[in-house]
Amino acid sequence: MSRVKVSDKYQIVIPREVRKVMNIRKGQTVSVIPVGGVIEIVPDEDISDMEGIFPELTLTGIREESDRKLEE
Repeated sequence: MSRVKVSDKYQIVIPREVRKVMNIRKGQTVSVIPVGGVIEIVPDEDISDMEGIFPELTLTGIREESDRKLEE
């Protein structure tokens, strides 16, 4: 557990060891979520980084967007 101090501008610095473990990079965005009496800071992931996380998932049977549109 690391402790940080809130600055006069309500900013905090994420400690190096936490950035390293969570792979947080300069310029990356994070979501700040209040949960009960706790603040969760969750790194936002680029959608392209999620490619291949479900190798058993196939797109067979998924209709194309053009097939989903209502006929006019």
